[in-house]
Amino acid sequence: MAFVLRGADLGRVAEAMLSARLDLIGLAVLAMVATYVARAIRWCHLLEPLGRVHLGVALRATVMGFAATAMLPGRVGELLRPYVLARRERLSVSAAIGTVVLERLLDLAVILMIFGICVLTFEPRAGVESDGLLSALHAGALVAAGLALATLGLACAAAASPAGVGRGVARVTSLLPAGLSQRLAQLSHRFSEGLGVMRRPGPLVWAMLWTAVVWMSITAGLWFVSVAFDIDMSPAGAGIVLVLVVLGVAVPTPAGVGGYHAAFQVGATTLFAASAENAVGAGLVAHAISFLPVTLAGLVIMGYEGVRLAGIRQLVGAAAEDSGSGDEKGLRA
Repeated sequence: MAFVLRGADLGRVAEAMLSARLDLIGLAVLAMVATYVARAIRWCHLLEPLGRVHLGVALRATVMGFAATAMLPGRVGELLRPYVLARRERLSVSAAIGTVVLERLLDLAVILMIFGICVLTFEPRAGVESDGLLSALHAGALVAAGLALATLGLACAAAASPAGVGRGVARVTSLLPAGLSQRLAQLSHRFSEGLGVMRRPGPLVWAMLWTAVVWMSITAGLWFVSVAFDIDMSPAGAGIVLVLVVLGVAVPTPAGVGGYHAAFQVGATTLFAASAENAVGAGLVAHAISFLPVTLAGLVIMGYEGVRLAGIRQLVGAAAEDSGSGDEKGLRA
């Protein structure tokens, strides 16, 4: 945050925030709320090979998970939400975790597609020094694409034969104690079952389409906020800022504080010649819209579900233990 606020007049930042267009801020809020509904619908499609999951359960687990990730370090929400859903729907915890991993692969694929399309149509403003940043993004996108293709290939192989994955892990870990080797084989088998949607083109296509909805909504939210702060950003430019923001939130801080703001500021000032004050103000508002509503909603749902913030790490530990125990029944509420 010190990096973000350097050289910015805080008084002017406040003025920029007070003068931002509220109608566009409202549209940005709606776009961000829509992303979580789309995430829950996508998750239902990914879970289809494991069993029918109610949308309401998937949505509550999704909101709780993202709220936990926003408030605590270590991205504990990525384990909390499949654990909560598996407990409610009587599914294998490890298989549910497998669907979350597949979600991330779909996210990466769609983000790269959006980035590629936006780079082809993006035209930096005259006089703006953006070549270095765009070159770095191009190189990073190529590396990420290669890793994504390799990981998707491994996921396809695992989804084709979960039992084969279990047998392979058992052979690799045969030198370990028999009990541990068996547990690892069972865990990898059930985890691979969570990738089962890759054997079913219909649900997989729907999941991919909803992934596109998720990231187009996030991109729209970034664009609405930027225009609200009088930043001369095109929709294609918002797609490039999206990639920067994704990199920013990869910094392991609760809610991406600091990393998100720095990434947004670099994109707004480097690519669109935004003033430091407008870039800081827009970054603060965009971040608040991205994390504050889901965090508040998650806290409400946690209270309703009887999940205490102080006990989330214990729940995550229970999720890890349950995923490796071979227990397919889940836990009682």
